[in-house]
Amino acid sequence: MSNKPSPLTTPDGRYIVVRGRLWRAANPALSDEARAGLIADLMRARRAVAAARRSADRSAEAAAHAAVDQAKQALGERGPVWWSDGAPDLNRHMIRTTPYAAWFRIVSAGDL
Repeated sequence: MSNKPSPLTTPDGRYIVVRGRLWRAANPALSDEARAGLIADLMRARRAVAAARRSADRSAEAAAHAAVDQAKQALGERGPVWWSDGAPDLNRHMIRTTPYAAWFRIVSAGDL
């Protein structure tokens, strides 16, 4: 088990915050079993990317990147958003330029 703290999550659970940037969180409607399987697929695909890079196999690397993308879409981290209220996708936006800016200033004030 890691001693690393969990990333900060927006109040609505849609994003995690990493170095001031929003990253779309996995779909919370996924069952624990489904999420675990998809995460295993993602990690296997990431290892395949690394192996393909080490061997300089461009076609294997492209296939591995496609597998990473497929797993991330299945998790809800890419592709169509998993929420249904019409809110825009702010993935990869700097939090200071989003509607979460005021919330983030408050919760991160203790970190200074």
